[in-house]
Order: sequence, then C-alpha cells, then structure tokens
Amino acid sequence: MKIERHFMVGFLALSALLAGFVQNDYLLHILVLVLMYSVLASSLNLIIGYVGEFPLGHVAFFGLGAYSVAILSSPAVGWPVTVTIAAAALIAAAAGYVIGRVTLRLNGPFFVIVTLAFAEVLRLLANNWVDLTNGPMGISGVAHPALLDMSPWLAGKRGFVVMGIVLTAITFYICYRLVHSSAGRAAVTLRENNYVAQSVGIDPFRYSQFVFVVAAFLAGIAGAYYASYISFVGPEVFGFPFTATMIIIVLLGGKGTLLGPIAGAIVVALLEEYLREFKELRLSLFGLIVMASVLFAPDGIMGFVQQRFHHLFGRTRHA
Repeated sequence: MKIERHFMVGFLALSALLAGFVQNDYLLHILVLVLMYSVLASSLNLIIGYVGEFPLGHVAFFGLGAYSVAILSSPAVGWPVTVTIAAAALIAAAAGYVIGRVTLRLNGPFFVIVTLAFAEVLRLLANNWVDLTNGPMGISGVAHPALLDMSPWLAGKRGFVVMGIVLTAITFYICYRLVHSSAGRAAVTLRENNYVAQSVGIDPFRYSQFVFVVAAFLAGIAGAYYASYISFVGPEVFGFPFTATMIIIVLLGGKGTLLGPIAGAIVVALLEEYLREFKELRLSLFGLIVMASVLFAPDGIMGFVQQRFHHLFGRTRHA
C-alpha cells in the first residue's frame, strides 16, 4: 500500500516537474496522452481487474463524458467548463447505474455483447441526432476551463498537463480508497469465487454495480478531459479503437493492480508516438510488441515487477 502511494506521488511529482521545465509542445502532448490514458484505463481496470468482467462497451461512458462537455459548454447552454466536467462525470455515472442494473445480471459473452451494443447505440445516436450532436461532423470548438486563462504559464498544452495531473490524482485517490475498502475487497472475492462470496453474505450484484458506477464516473472524467483538450468530439469517440487502446493498456500494465494502468499508459503513449515513423508497419509492430509482452509477462508490467520484488524480498529474508 505504501509502495503504491509513493509510486503515484513520484509519478505526479515527475509530471509536474516536466510541466514546469519542458518547453517542447510535442513532449507535453505525449504527457497529456499519458495522463488521459491513465484515467481512462484506471476506470476500465476497476471492472476487468476487480469485478472480473470484460466490458467491450466501456468506451460508451468515455464518449458520454466527451459529448456532455461539448454540449453543456456550447454557446447554446453556456455552462462553465469546470462545471461541465463534473456534470459529465455524473452523467456517465448515471448511465453506468442504468446499464449496470441490466448487464451485471448477465454472465460471460452476454455481458460483453450488451455493453458493446450500448456503445454502438450511442454511436448511432451521435451520428444521426444532428440537432444535438451535429451528426458526423461532430462538435468543434469545445471550450477549455477558464482557469487555464488565469496565467500565461498555463497557456497551451502546459495548462492541460496541470489539469491532467489534478484529474489523475483524483482518479488514483478514488481507486485507492475503493480497492482498499470493504466494497473493493468484496468485489475481489466475487471475482475469485462468486459462490464462496455469496456463502459468506456478500451480495454480488450490489458490490459489482457500485464498482461499475465508479468506473463509469472516471471514464466520464477522461472523456471530458479529452474533449476539452482536442477541442472537438465526434461519433468516432464511441468507436472500437478507443476500446482496444484501453484494453491493451490494462493488460499491458497489469490488470487488478492500481499502478498497472499508469505503467501501461506510459508504454502505449510512447509506442503510439514513436512508431509513427514506420507508417504502414506501425500497427503491425505495435501488435507484435503487445503480443510479446502478454506472452512473456502475462500478468503485465506491474505483475512482473511485483513477482521480481517478492522473489528478491523472499531471498533477502531467507539469507
């Protein structure tokens, strides 16, 4: 527990240090991606790593957060962006509550199919409800928080790095408190053995839905951050590429670990950017690297690190 907290504090401190001294906008952009991926993957990790389900439609909550900020901060509505980010997270959480009440009563492939269908329904709505979403053209000119205009130092990408650090810190705090709470321990027990958990009085639906709603809330935050950063949101935000990226980050970093999403986010963000020069071969090389990682480190980066740590620690104690 202390190692997790110290690592997270170190990661946030390093991010703040880079935000203060790095002048290159490209490097700041990569740091923004790392922070956004960290929040998004942490939300998915709660469901995959702790509830034990595999929601291919988790991107729906990310997209809801993005569209909520774009619509509520538009001139027609005029809400402050800071308020819309909180509203976006609550809207995503409300959707998570409704969908969770349906999907969490299903098992295996049925859960996967229904969550995927939900994301596809939202994509079709975004694509065809032109009056609200501007259809396939999407919503451009999404505003950024007014707080970023308070100082010239926060102008441009540096301000979004600071914003990402705050959102990542909030995400980690929520995940940490949840995982180490009675609800988190109950969810892990359910993941390991549903029947044993029920035999000791754990309600599988109640605890799974609570974690599901929290995960949707965090995905909404990530979507709001994304829309505010790129200043645009379109129907493709509900597409499978975002889902694939989330899954890869969680599996690569180590599912069921608090630090796994951060480790995976760093690796994936760097790979996406630095493999661009290979053009047509980029996706193939990216896929091969991910396959090799999963084959040789099936528990992910943090799982491998934990195994080595326990191995060395055990040898030290025996010595």
